[in-house]
Amino acid sequence: MMMMIMHFTGKWAVEEMKDSKLPGDKGLVLKSRAKHHAISALLLRPFTFDTKPLIVQYEVNFQSGIDCGGAYVKLLTETPDLDLDQFVDKTAYTIMFGPDKCGEDYKLHFIFRHKNPKTGEYEEKHAKKPDADLRSYYTDKKTHLYTLVLNPDNSFEVLVDQTVVNSGNLLTDMTPPVNPPAEIEDPDDHKPEDWDERPKIQDPDAVKPDDWDEDAPAQIADEDAVKPDGWLDDEPEYVGDPDAIKPDDWDEDMDGEWEAPQVPNPACESAPGCGPWKRPMIDNPNYKGKWKSPMIDNPSYQGIWKPRKIPNPAFFEDLHPFKMAPFSALGLELWSMTSDIFFDNFFITNDRNAAENWANDGWGLKKAAEGAAEPGLASQMLTAAEERPWLWVVYVFIVALPVILIVLFCCTGKVLPPNCGSRPTLNDYRSVWLMEKRWGRNQESCIGSGILNENESLRRIWFVCD
Repeated sequence: MMMMIMHFTGKWAVEEMKDSKLPGDKGLVLKSRAKHHAISALLLRPFTFDTKPLIVQYEVNFQSGIDCGGAYVKLLTETPDLDLDQFVDKTAYTIMFGPDKCGEDYKLHFIFRHKNPKTGEYEEKHAKKPDADLRSYYTDKKTHLYTLVLNPDNSFEVLVDQTVVNSGNLLTDMTPPVNPPAEIEDPDDHKPEDWDERPKIQDPDAVKPDDWDEDAPAQIADEDAVKPDGWLDDEPEYVGDPDAIKPDDWDEDMDGEWEAPQVPNPACESAPGCGPWKRPMIDNPNYKGKWKSPMIDNPSYQGIWKPRKIPNPAFFEDLHPFKMAPFSALGLELWSMTSDIFFDNFFITNDRNAAENWANDGWGLKKAAEGAAEPGLASQMLTAAEERPWLWVVYVFIVALPVILIVLFCCTGKVLPPNCGSRPTLNDYRSVWLMEKRWGRNQESCIGSGILNENESLRRIWFVCD
């Protein structure tokens, strides 16, 4: 029986999807926005990790899309004090698995808690992020099947809609790694004061050349420049706007003496320039800048210092992380900014065939029903053209092109069977084949299957040979 935590204010319901394609098919629905939700259920018996795999799968439909929130499950660790009435975010779990999104960060969690055999403490291990694009699973408002498969050889697979989107090994593809490094840097080792990490140094024997002028400017006036004819030296570039009028409320005691705003000088419009002419500046060919000694290899270079390695006192080696803590309940402990998240058909087993059969009988029906309700290709094309009218040009071109090609190849002076333009006969096709063969084509390239007594084959030969 599902148990809901009373101090979590998020509401749950068992109901059909808002746009259900299977009348009467109900699931568990998260109903509240911006609320904490918690609900859980005991398994018929605890799951123990031994020589058989673990398969966890369930269905999710983000009926209203998802802005920020999760839809993952937790497999709650079997402990003497496990109380589902007190299920909260701090309740111990063995595995956390499922979709989660906030903003443009699309996640598909697989996290397990690993027990340190030396300290007895648990640490979360996160699977690498899937390479697959997960966006559509959160936005298409379809029911998706999420599956986690853990195998006794430590391999794992994460599937969406029975397609693998992530896979790896518990020993090599988790962060942080299950096993710590055998050696670590000595925290008591310190870099010697005289350790030289400089690969290059300034040449101490270098001397500044006698002709090196550090005071030479970077730019100088161009002595070859000539003032353009018509340059108006006595005209300013900007003048007071002759059409400007002092505002009536201008107070010279408060605002100061009023001046008309500056505008470009009309006299300069037809001239190459106004105001005092100055030679343009150019790069100084004799500029060298501040002299510095050239860099040379450092004869005392010792490399980048690193502390020495020592055996890791916290090292252990667990070669079987698959053997996790048994779990005895499944829970949803979620917060979401979006409501109406639909869950259905939670299934936990050690038989992959049973999981696939369960998926086909449950999620498979939803998939088929949702697919049947989707608009056909023609309807989708019309809808797309209504949104983007230019697509009509593309549609017309696609339809007209085959017709034009048939006309060109059929009736443009090529040697054709006698009945061009009408339904060809068997003799017509044989005539075409003989002519093509005489022109050097082999029989197979002309007649395809080589069968000349079936209408479909004849029709196919008509286009190939012609």
